[in-house]
Amino acid sequence: MAPEESVDASRLLQSFERRFLAARALRSFPWQSLEEKLRHSGSELLLDILRKTVKHPLCMKHPPSVRYARCFLSELIRKHEAVHEEPLDELYEALAEVLTAEEPTPCHRTYLLPSGDSVTLAESTAIVSHGTTGLVTWSAALYLAEWALENPSAFNHRTVLELGSGAGLTGLVICKMCRPRAYIFSDCHSHVLEQLRGNILLNGFSLEPDATAPAQHPGHHTHNSESPVVAVEQLDWDVVTALQLTALQPDIVLAADVLYCPEIILSLVRVLQSLSACRKDKLTLDAYIAFTIRNPETCQLFTTELAAASTREVEQNPAHGEHSGKRSLLLLGLAPSKQKNKG
Repeated sequence: MAPEESVDASRLLQSFERRFLAARALRSFPWQSLEEKLRHSGSELLLDILRKTVKHPLCMKHPPSVRYARCFLSELIRKHEAVHEEPLDELYEALAEVLTAEEPTPCHRTYLLPSGDSVTLAESTAIVSHGTTGLVTWSAALYLAEWALENPSAFNHRTVLELGSGAGLTGLVICKMCRPRAYIFSDCHSHVLEQLRGNILLNGFSLEPDATAPAQHPGHHTHNSESPVVAVEQLDWDVVTALQLTALQPDIVLAADVLYCPEIILSLVRVLQSLSACRKDKLTLDAYIAFTIRNPETCQLFTTELAAASTREVEQNPAHGEHSGKRSLLLLGLAPSKQKNKG
Protein backbone atom coordinates (compact mmCIF):
# COMPACT_ATOMS: atom_id res chain seq x y z
CA MET A 1 0.00 0.00 0.00
CA ALA A 2 1.34 3.43 -0.98
CA PRO A 3 2.15 5.81 1.93
CA GLU A 4 -0.69 8.19 1.05
CA GLU A 5 -3.15 5.27 0.83
CA SER A 6 -1.97 4.05 4.22
CA VAL A 7 -2.61 7.49 5.71
CA ASP A 8 -6.09 7.61 4.17
CA ALA A 9 -6.92 4.16 5.53
CA SER A 10 -5.65 5.15 8.97
CA ARG A 11 -7.85 8.25 9.01
CA LEU A 12 -10.83 6.23 7.88
CA LEU A 13 -10.25 3.70 10.65
CA GLN A 14 -9.94 6.46 13.23
CA SER A 15 -13.15 8.05 12.03
CA PHE A 16 -15.08 4.78 12.33
CA GLU A 17 -13.52 4.04 15.72
CA ARG A 18 -14.39 7.41 17.27
CA ARG A 19 -17.92 7.47 15.92
CA PHE A 20 -18.76 3.90 16.84
CA LEU A 21 -17.39 4.10 20.39
CA ALA A 22 -19.43 7.25 20.98
CA ALA A 23 -22.50 5.63 19.35
CA ARG A 24 -22.85 8.50 16.91
CA ALA A 25 -25.65 8.44 14.35
CA LEU A 26 -24.85 5.99 11.54
CA ARG A 27 -25.47 8.67 8.93
CA SER A 28 -22.42 10.54 10.28
CA PHE A 29 -20.04 7.71 9.29
CA PRO A 30 -17.91 8.11 6.12
CA TRP A 31 -19.68 5.28 4.30
CA GLN A 32 -19.04 6.66 0.83
CA SER A 33 -15.31 6.91 1.49
CA LEU A 34 -15.34 3.35 2.77
CA GLU A 35 -17.12 2.04 -0.31
CA GLU A 36 -14.67 3.81 -2.61
CA LYS A 37 -11.76 2.39 -0.63
CA LEU A 38 -13.20 -1.13 -0.78
CA ARG A 39 -13.39 -1.02 -4.58
CA HIS A 40 -9.59 -0.84 -4.70
CA SER A 41 -8.67 -3.07 -1.77
CA GLY A 42 -9.40 -6.42 -0.24
CA SER A 43 -11.33 -7.30 2.88
CA GLU A 44 -8.51 -6.53 5.32
CA LEU A 45 -9.82 -2.98 5.79
CA LEU A 46 -13.20 -4.33 6.91
CA LEU A 47 -11.51 -6.63 9.41
CA ASP A 48 -9.57 -3.64 10.76
CA ILE A 49 -12.82 -1.70 11.12
CA LEU A 50 -14.37 -4.65 12.93
CA ARG A 51 -11.45 -4.69 15.39
CA LYS A 52 -11.74 -0.93 15.91
CA THR A 53 -15.50 -1.00 16.53
CA VAL A 54 -17.56 -4.02 17.62
CA LYS A 55 -14.46 -5.96 18.70
CA HIS A 56 -12.75 -2.98 20.30
CA PRO A 57 -11.51 -3.82 23.84
CA LEU A 58 -13.46 -0.88 25.25
CA CYS A 59 -16.66 -2.18 23.64
CA MET A 60 -16.03 -5.66 24.94
CA LYS A 61 -15.63 -4.27 28.46
CA HIS A 62 -18.36 -1.61 28.28
CA PRO A 63 -20.79 -2.69 25.54
CA PRO A 64 -22.87 -0.22 23.53
CA SER A 65 -26.51 -0.78 22.65
CA VAL A 66 -27.08 -4.15 20.96
CA ARG A 67 -29.52 -2.51 18.57
CA TYR A 68 -26.89 0.06 17.59
CA ALA A 69 -24.23 -2.61 17.02
CA ARG A 70 -26.68 -4.67 14.93
CA CYS A 71 -27.55 -1.71 12.69
CA PHE A 72 -23.87 -0.83 12.29
CA LEU A 73 -22.87 -4.38 11.31
CA SER A 74 -25.78 -4.65 8.89
CA GLU A 75 -24.63 -1.50 7.11
CA LEU A 76 -21.02 -2.71 7.09
CA ILE A 77 -22.14 -5.97 5.47
CA ARG A 78 -24.12 -4.07 2.85
CA LYS A 79 -21.05 -2.05 1.90
CA HIS A 80 -18.99 -5.22 1.62
CA GLU A 81 -21.58 -7.00 -0.51
CA ALA A 82 -21.82 -3.99 -2.83
CA VAL A 83 -18.21 -4.41 -3.96
CA HIS A 84 -17.21 -8.00 -3.15
CA GLU A 85 -18.83 -11.23 -4.25
CA GLU A 86 -17.34 -13.48 -1.57
CA PRO A 87 -18.92 -13.17 1.90
CA LEU A 88 -16.69 -12.22 4.82
CA ASP A 89 -17.25 -14.81 7.54
CA GLU A 90 -16.00 -12.60 10.36
CA LEU A 91 -18.68 -10.00 9.66
CA TYR A 92 -21.50 -12.54 9.71
CA GLU A 93 -20.12 -14.18 12.84
CA ALA A 94 -20.04 -10.80 14.60
CA LEU A 95 -23.62 -10.12 13.52
CA ALA A 96 -24.75 -13.55 14.76
CA GLU A 97 -23.20 -12.80 18.17
CA VAL A 98 -25.03 -9.49 18.36
CA LEU A 99 -28.36 -11.00 17.29
CA THR A 100 -28.24 -13.46 20.20
CA ALA A 101 -26.97 -10.95 22.78
CA GLU A 102 -29.17 -9.35 25.42
CA GLU A 103 -29.48 -5.58 25.56
CA PRO A 104 -27.22 -4.32 28.37
CA THR A 105 -28.76 -1.97 30.93
CA PRO A 106 -27.47 0.64 30.81
CA CYS A 107 -25.54 0.87 27.56
CA HIS A 108 -22.22 2.66 27.18
CA ARG A 109 -20.64 5.36 25.04
CA THR A 110 -16.90 5.98 24.97
CA TYR A 111 -15.30 9.24 23.88
CA LEU A 112 -11.63 9.17 22.89
CA LEU A 113 -9.52 12.12 24.06
CA PRO A 114 -6.51 13.71 22.33
CA SER A 115 -4.24 12.37 25.07
CA GLY A 116 -5.13 8.78 24.19
CA ASP A 117 -7.28 8.50 27.32
CA SER A 118 -11.04 8.06 27.09
CA VAL A 119 -14.27 8.88 28.90
CA THR A 120 -16.80 6.05 29.18
CA LEU A 121 -20.38 6.76 30.18
CA ALA A 122 -23.25 4.51 31.15
CA GLU A 123 -26.36 5.97 29.53
CA SER A 124 -30.00 5.19 28.94
CA THR A 125 -31.05 4.11 25.46
CA ALA A 126 -34.20 6.27 25.70
CA ILE A 127 -34.21 10.05 25.34
CA VAL A 128 -36.72 10.26 28.20
CA SER A 129 -36.30 7.74 31.01
CA HIS A 130 -37.56 7.81 34.62
CA GLY A 131 -39.24 11.11 33.81
CA THR A 132 -36.02 12.91 32.89
CA THR A 133 -33.87 13.66 29.84
CA GLY A 134 -30.70 13.72 31.97
CA LEU A 135 -29.72 10.07 31.48
CA VAL A 136 -28.29 10.65 27.99
CA THR A 137 -25.60 12.93 26.58
CA TRP A 138 -26.90 15.85 24.51
CA SER A 139 -25.01 17.57 21.71
CA ALA A 140 -24.39 20.81 23.62
CA ALA A 141 -22.49 18.83 26.28
CA LEU A 142 -20.26 17.42 23.56
CA TYR A 143 -19.79 20.90 22.12
CA LEU A 144 -18.88 22.34 25.53
CA ALA A 145 -16.42 19.49 26.11
CA GLU A 146 -14.78 20.16 22.74
CA TRP A 147 -14.56 23.87 23.58
CA ALA A 148 -12.93 23.03 26.91
CA LEU A 149 -10.32 20.89 25.14
CA GLU A 150 -9.47 23.89 22.97
CA ASN A 151 -9.30 26.22 26.02
CA PRO A 152 -7.82 24.18 28.90
CA SER A 153 -6.22 27.20 30.57
CA ALA A 154 -9.70 28.55 31.38
CA PHE A 155 -10.08 25.74 33.94
CA ASN A 156 -6.50 25.23 35.14
CA HIS A 157 -6.34 25.21 38.99
CA ARG A 158 -9.84 26.63 39.29
CA THR A 159 -12.99 25.41 41.02
CA VAL A 160 -15.75 24.52 38.56
CA LEU A 161 -19.44 24.03 39.26
CA GLU A 162 -21.53 22.39 36.55
CA LEU A 163 -25.29 22.89 36.65
CA GLY A 164 -27.33 20.05 35.20
CA SER A 165 -24.42 17.65 34.68
CA GLY A 166 -26.55 14.82 33.28
CA ALA A 167 -24.43 11.81 32.34
CA GLY A 168 -21.23 13.74 33.12
CA LEU A 169 -19.40 14.00 29.78
CA THR A 170 -18.32 17.66 29.96
CA GLY A 171 -17.08 17.43 33.53
CA LEU A 172 -15.17 14.20 33.07
CA VAL A 173 -13.41 15.57 29.98
CA ILE A 174 -12.40 18.69 31.92
CA CYS A 175 -11.27 16.66 34.94
CA LYS A 176 -9.06 14.47 32.73
CA MET A 177 -7.68 17.12 30.38
CA CYS A 178 -7.90 20.64 31.89
CA ARG A 179 -6.51 20.21 35.44
CA PRO A 180 -9.17 22.02 37.48
CA ARG A 181 -8.54 22.46 41.19
CA ALA A 182 -11.96 21.04 41.96
CA TYR A 183 -15.01 19.99 39.97
CA ILE A 184 -18.52 19.94 41.40
CA PHE A 185 -21.09 18.02 39.35
CA SER A 186 -24.72 18.80 40.11
CA ASP A 187 -28.24 17.83 39.11
CA CYS A 188 -31.62 17.53 40.78
CA HIS A 189 -33.03 14.15 39.67
CA SER A 190 -32.24 11.16 41.89
CA HIS A 191 -31.79 8.71 38.98
CA VAL A 192 -29.48 11.16 37.19
CA LEU A 193 -27.38 11.63 40.32
CA GLU A 194 -27.10 7.87 40.81
CA GLN A 195 -25.93 7.34 37.23
CA LEU A 196 -23.63 10.37 37.44
CA ARG A 197 -21.85 9.06 40.52
CA GLY A 198 -21.40 5.70 38.81
CA ASN A 199 -19.89 7.34 35.72
CA ILE A 200 -17.44 9.35 37.81
CA LEU A 201 -16.24 6.20 39.58
CA LEU A 202 -16.17 4.30 36.27
CA ASN A 203 -13.63 6.83 34.97
CA GLY A 204 -11.25 6.43 37.88
CA PHE A 205 -12.14 9.39 40.10
CA SER A 206 -12.97 9.20 43.78
CA LEU A 207 -15.82 11.21 45.24
CA GLU A 208 -15.65 13.58 48.18
CA PRO A 209 -18.51 13.08 50.66
CA ASP A 210 -19.69 16.66 50.16
CA ALA A 211 -19.27 19.53 47.70
CA THR A 212 -18.00 22.20 50.09
CA ALA A 213 -15.29 24.62 49.02
CA PRO A 214 -11.95 22.96 48.12
CA ALA A 215 -10.22 24.84 50.93
CA GLN A 216 -11.88 22.37 53.28
CA HIS A 217 -10.09 19.46 51.59
CA PRO A 218 -6.42 19.84 52.63
CA GLY A 219 -3.93 18.05 50.45
CA HIS A 220 -6.19 17.99 47.41
CA HIS A 221 -5.97 21.54 46.11
CA THR A 222 -2.31 22.29 45.53
CA HIS A 223 -1.20 23.40 42.09
CA ASN A 224 0.85 20.23 41.80
CA SER A 225 -2.13 17.95 42.25
CA GLU A 226 -2.86 15.93 39.12
CA SER A 227 -6.32 14.83 40.21
CA PRO A 228 -8.98 17.40 41.13
CA VAL A 229 -11.31 17.27 44.09
CA VAL A 230 -14.51 15.76 42.65
CA ALA A 231 -17.92 15.96 44.29
CA VAL A 232 -21.59 15.60 43.37
CA GLU A 233 -24.25 17.94 44.71
CA GLN A 234 -28.02 17.71 44.48
CA LEU A 235 -29.19 21.16 43.38
CA ASP A 236 -32.79 22.03 42.63
CA TRP A 237 -32.64 25.56 41.21
CA ASP A 238 -36.08 26.44 42.54
CA VAL A 239 -35.39 25.56 46.18
CA VAL A 240 -31.60 25.78 46.60
CA THR A 241 -30.63 28.07 49.47
CA ALA A 242 -28.05 30.83 49.60
CA LEU A 243 -26.26 28.81 52.30
CA GLN A 244 -25.87 25.84 49.93
CA LEU A 245 -24.52 28.02 47.16
CA THR A 246 -22.16 29.93 49.46
CA ALA A 247 -20.50 26.67 50.49
CA LEU A 248 -19.54 25.86 46.89
CA GLN A 249 -17.52 28.99 45.99
CA PRO A 250 -16.90 28.19 42.30
CA ASP A 251 -14.65 30.28 40.06
CA ILE A 252 -16.47 29.04 36.94
CA VAL A 253 -20.02 27.85 36.31
CA LEU A 254 -20.87 25.57 33.37
CA ALA A 255 -24.15 24.37 31.94
CA ALA A 256 -25.04 22.54 28.74
CA ASP A 257 -28.48 22.04 27.17
CA VAL A 258 -30.42 23.05 30.27
CA LEU A 259 -32.77 25.54 28.61
CA TYR A 260 -36.20 24.03 27.97
CA CYS A 261 -38.71 26.72 28.95
CA PRO A 262 -39.01 30.27 30.37
CA GLU A 263 -39.38 28.99 33.95
CA ILE A 264 -36.11 27.08 33.72
CA ILE A 265 -34.34 30.14 32.30
CA LEU A 266 -35.47 32.41 35.12
CA SER A 267 -34.42 29.85 37.72
CA LEU A 268 -31.01 29.43 36.08
CA VAL A 269 -30.36 33.17 36.02
CA ARG A 270 -31.39 33.48 39.68
CA VAL A 271 -28.90 30.75 40.61
CA LEU A 272 -26.13 32.45 38.62
CA GLN A 273 -26.85 35.75 40.35
CA SER A 274 -26.85 34.10 43.78
CA LEU A 275 -23.56 32.33 43.09
CA SER A 276 -22.01 35.63 42.08
CA ALA A 277 -23.39 37.48 45.10
CA CYS A 278 -22.00 35.00 47.62
CA ARG A 279 -18.41 34.99 46.30
CA LYS A 280 -16.05 35.67 49.20
CA ASP A 281 -13.30 37.10 46.97
CA LYS A 282 -15.74 39.53 45.30
CA LEU A 283 -14.24 38.71 41.91
CA THR A 284 -16.24 38.27 38.73
CA LEU A 285 -17.89 34.88 38.26
CA ASP A 286 -17.33 33.39 34.81
CA ALA A 287 -20.05 31.26 33.25
CA TYR A 288 -19.98 29.16 30.08
CA ILE A 289 -23.43 28.15 28.87
CA ALA A 290 -23.77 25.90 25.81
CA PHE A 291 -27.12 25.18 24.21
CA THR A 292 -28.77 24.13 21.00
CA ILE A 293 -30.96 26.85 19.51
CA ARG A 294 -34.28 25.08 19.05
CA ASN A 295 -36.64 27.95 19.82
CA PRO A 296 -35.41 31.48 18.95
CA GLU A 297 -37.79 33.05 21.50
CA THR A 298 -36.40 30.91 24.30
CA CYS A 299 -32.87 31.80 23.23
CA GLN A 300 -33.75 35.51 23.16
CA LEU A 301 -35.25 35.38 26.65
CA PHE A 302 -32.12 33.72 27.97
CA THR A 303 -29.73 36.23 26.44
CA THR A 304 -31.92 39.13 27.61
CA GLU A 305 -32.00 37.88 31.19
CA LEU A 306 -28.25 37.27 31.15
CA ALA A 307 -27.55 40.72 29.73
CA ALA A 308 -29.57 42.27 32.56
CA ALA A 309 -27.47 40.41 35.13
CA SER A 310 -24.07 40.74 33.47
CA THR A 311 -21.50 43.48 34.08
CA ARG A 312 -19.97 43.03 30.67
CA GLU A 313 -21.43 42.34 27.28
CA VAL A 314 -22.56 38.76 26.84
CA GLU A 315 -20.48 37.05 24.18
CA GLN A 316 -22.35 34.59 22.00
CA ASN A 317 -20.44 32.20 19.73
CA PRO A 318 -22.79 30.36 17.37
CA ALA A 319 -21.40 27.25 15.74
CA HIS A 320 -22.53 24.42 13.52
CA GLY A 321 -21.23 20.89 13.96
CA GLU A 322 -21.90 17.34 12.92
CA HIS A 323 -25.03 17.25 15.04
CA SER A 324 -28.20 18.83 13.73
CA GLY A 325 -29.18 22.29 14.93
CA LYS A 326 -27.12 25.37 15.65
CA ARG A 327 -25.33 25.48 18.99
CA SER A 328 -24.24 28.50 20.95
CA LEU A 329 -21.74 29.13 23.72
CA LEU A 330 -22.26 32.15 25.97
CA LEU A 331 -19.42 33.65 27.97
CA LEU A 332 -20.50 36.08 30.64
CA GLY A 333 -19.29 37.76 33.79
CA LEU A 334 -21.44 38.39 36.84
CA ALA A 335 -20.13 40.76 39.51
CA PRO A 336 -21.38 40.76 43.13
CA SER A 337 -21.98 44.53 43.04
CA LYS A 338 -24.72 44.28 40.41
CA GLN A 339 -27.11 41.84 42.03
CA LYS A 340 -30.84 42.40 41.80
CA ASN A 341 -33.51 40.50 43.65
CA LYS A 342 -35.75 38.95 41.02
CA GLY A 343 -37.88 37.08 43.54
